[in-house]
Amino acid sequence: MCGESNIEMRSQSGDGVTITAAAAVTGTTTAAKKSDAKWNLDPVQRAMGQLGWWHIMVCAVVFPLKFPVAWHQMGIIFLGAAMNYTCSSNTTLDKCSKSCTSWDYDTSVFSSTIISEWNLVCEKSNLVNLSQTIFMFGILIGGVVFGTLADKFGRRPPLVFAVMIQLVAGLATAYIPWFWGFVVLRFIIAVATGGTMVTSFVLIMEIIGPKWRELFSVLYQIPFNLGHLTLAAFAYFLRDWRHFQFGISIYSVLLLSYYWLVPESPRYLFISGDTAGAVKVLDKAAKCNKLPRDTIQSDLEQFAKVKNTGSVSKGNLIDLFRTPNMRAKSLCMCFNWFVCGLAFFGVAQYVGQSGGNIFINVAVGAALELPGTVLCIYMMKIYGRRKTLIISNTLTGLAMLAIAFVPESITWLNVGFASIGLVGMSISFPTVYLYAGELFPTVVRNVGIGTASMIARIGSMIAPFVAGMGVVAHWLPPIVFGVIPLIGAFFVFFLPETQGFPLPETIEDGENFGKRQKKVDTVEDAK
Repeated sequence: MCGESNIEMRSQSGDGVTITAAAAVTGTTTAAKKSDAKWNLDPVQRAMGQLGWWHIMVCAVVFPLKFPVAWHQMGIIFLGAAMNYTCSSNTTLDKCSKSCTSWDYDTSVFSSTIISEWNLVCEKSNLVNLSQTIFMFGILIGGVVFGTLADKFGRRPPLVFAVMIQLVAGLATAYIPWFWGFVVLRFIIAVATGGTMVTSFVLIMEIIGPKWRELFSVLYQIPFNLGHLTLAAFAYFLRDWRHFQFGISIYSVLLLSYYWLVPESPRYLFISGDTAGAVKVLDKAAKCNKLPRDTIQSDLEQFAKVKNTGSVSKGNLIDLFRTPNMRAKSLCMCFNWFVCGLAFFGVAQYVGQSGGNIFINVAVGAALELPGTVLCIYMMKIYGRRKTLIISNTLTGLAMLAIAFVPESITWLNVGFASIGLVGMSISFPTVYLYAGELFPTVVRNVGIGTASMIARIGSMIAPFVAGMGVVAHWLPPIVFGVIPLIGAFFVFFLPETQGFPLPETIEDGENFGKRQKKVDTVEDAK
């Protein structure tokens, strides 16, 4: 496929030049070199190109791992789906009477859930939410642990290891006979899932050229939306929770092929000193993309010498909050990550608890996420990061607040407003990923995004309990899920726009960024 295919990539510089991979081979690469100069590409990126068949094939292999990410994170909607029940030990007693020791469950929708399996009713009902909170804590831990492993051992080995853990723990969960064993195994699944998320995203962002990273950072989220959508189909055909758990876990067998199909990041290999390994991967990429291969090794060796002549001062967590402007921007950005973690996962779970047909409710909400994610690409390009985040957070906030004024009995309208809220969050989440990456200075970018991501996980840990507040009062969850995004939108007004501005490199750049901004040429302005 690589040897015979040819991708035509049109320059977005406005000069009407069409650059083809074949042109690079024949020597007509003036426009390409001009584009590279514009983006200041290093030899690693120049060798494999900004986007070609090799990149597309790697993405086509890696992107499907987002399916089980969605299935496992959202699975509690069906694993712990509410079931009507009555006291069976004494039918004259109230179902939550202390004298009641056993229960009968309505199996008209689900033949079995973890609620009926372990009698998680009455005073034990919050254990369902607790299990999801522990799961989300596992996602947080997985991101930290596997992020560290990825920096030490490369992107590919931890990714394969995480997939193996996800598969084994996922299948074991389907057979575990104890509730707390279920919770522990789900925590292990979450750690592995967090690992697949961080390692795969880093790998993709390290091979895609800067010209296309904005687009691919959003496209990377689409398989998650599709996973959320197909979750309802799994649950519809697999009404027993053990069968459902087995169904969403066995898919990971296919991901074991990553051991053979996924390459190591050539950028990681080069930075870690394995120039020979980097050259080997880049040679395959250049061959597939029909780019020059003769000078790859010499270019890398020369770049390594230049790179080693200087040292870069690394920042730390304290630098995010040391100076006034950086502190304000860091707090506002972190709060918006909290909004995304709380509202996205909370509203998704709330939809599953809204009454009516749970399968249709979840499918409709998930289906609307997809156009929201695609719309995010257009909005960030036209309106920038700041306005996009304000609009999407406001949309979620107003939609959820509207539910508080709708009678609980009008299920279709409640689900409709909640689905609109999910659309807003499906725009906000990809936006904060890119926004944070452009806002934090280079020396603290990793720690900044890592800190913000951890705070988002705290929001997702709280989300199940907020969604469950509906048993106290119908209007409580939508009020919380409505007010918090509106507060987040308010804080975005204190953030500077980052689209079209040079990325801050040092802490001093970060402190000054937003005070007196001078816009640079965007892709469209490049000549």
